[in-house]
Amino acid sequence: MTKREVFLRIDFTQALKVVMMKKGDVRLRGIWWGGFLLLFGFLMSLVWADGLFALDRSTDQLLSLFETVFSYVQDHYVEEPDPEVLLEGALEGLFESLDDPYSEYLSEEELRDLSDTTRGEFGGIGLYIAKETSNGGDAGYVDVVAPIEGTPAYRAGILAGDKIIGIEGESTMDLSIDEVLSRLRGEPGTQVTITIKRGGDYVFDVTLTRAIIQVPTVRYEFLPEHKVGILRIIQFTPHTPEKVEEAISAFKEQGYRGLLIDVRSNPGGLLDSVLEITDFFFREGIMLREEGRTSEATRTYYATGDLLVDEDIPVVVLVNRGTASAAEILSGVLKDRGRGTLVGETTYGKGSVQQVQLLPRGGFRLTVARYYTPSGVVIDKHGIEPDVTVEEETFTEDQMALYGELLSSGRITEFVVSHDVVPSEEAIRSFISRLASERPEYDPEILRRLIHAEVVRRSTHPPLYDPDYDRVMQEGMRILLGLMGGET
Repeated sequence: MTKREVFLRIDFTQALKVVMMKKGDVRLRGIWWGGFLLLFGFLMSLVWADGLFALDRSTDQLLSLFETVFSYVQDHYVEEPDPEVLLEGALEGLFESLDDPYSEYLSEEELRDLSDTTRGEFGGIGLYIAKETSNGGDAGYVDVVAPIEGTPAYRAGILAGDKIIGIEGESTMDLSIDEVLSRLRGEPGTQVTITIKRGGDYVFDVTLTRAIIQVPTVRYEFLPEHKVGILRIIQFTPHTPEKVEEAISAFKEQGYRGLLIDVRSNPGGLLDSVLEITDFFFREGIMLREEGRTSEATRTYYATGDLLVDEDIPVVVLVNRGTASAAEILSGVLKDRGRGTLVGETTYGKGSVQQVQLLPRGGFRLTVARYYTPSGVVIDKHGIEPDVTVEEETFTEDQMALYGELLSSGRITEFVVSHDVVPSEEAIRSFISRLASERPEYDPEILRRLIHAEVVRRSTHPPLYDPDYDRVMQEGMRILLGLMGGET
């Protein structure tokens, strides 16, 4: 590392930009470069000053350099800056230099938003999102990790893998993840229009009405004809283990012989929660390894012997591209130790550990470690590959163009709502016939699928087992019945 490289790692330009944005004076933008060059010349003289870097580049020396820059800006900038704004800008630049979407400085407002999400209730549209920082393709836009069941975004048909490329006409390319969140959240009852990109070229707008978002955790259902328990884990919160234990106990009482766990579009949650649930499946051995640079961030988690799911109960886990973080831990450990068969798509690939530290005002979130399965498989940026790959049914580009207009018109939604969300078979056939007469190129089976998807999204308690339209569920059940010794 050269002397110049050491100096440039301190992001003082961000602080100046923040000051100008706070002032809101367009004229300041015009003089920015002149002031920057003057300051740059002054700072370069410091960098190359005799003896400044003669000793080893210790943290104390770097902090001393920052203090020098900070004081000079505070004393000599053309308009008197707010020192708190300067510091906040510098802290933001510090974390941006890590090029890690999960490490960031958090203002007091952002810290409150994070707390709201962790508690499981907040005002918004109901999406878990992420933003890649690498270059190329659609990087820079906002990825939909998963919609939250029963929310405005879920009912509008937003899918895991969609990209939010605009909010109220403003591109998301240059917005930080926190700026995106602040634009999506708001008072319940207010509206926000987002622009979605799905697949290669299909782009459409959706107007959503914000609501109080209550994050559910677990749903379960027993299929007596198959002796199979279906366990849908939506997110890992402090209450998820007790809900899972409640479900397993109910399955046991009904004599279950197989367990199907659905963690599709589960964005993760708390580490303690997923470890407690993973512990239900093992008597002993390693469950997870966590490796960081410090001894505090490096640890190995072992099963405690608190076995809840008997070892002779076969397990199948359904995963998709929206299965992330803690959900990948459960999936990866069950696969790695041969305790579960994974069916679906490669998972999201978020396997890192963040710590939140509080400051007198605000705080920060920092990645301190990465997760590894017992055999050493890294989750972060790779994901967990399923044992059996089953792609979720999607439209081709031509189909998106054809049916996108129909979906945007709201006719399917109006039809479902007008029949109290449970249209009869006769009503469905009549509606499909009417649509097909208007556009002969419509495929009746695809129309039926779209109607079914709308019914599911509008239902208060949609069925967990959907053998007619859920191909991943179909294959998972087929494999599970085979492991149970039943029909396949």
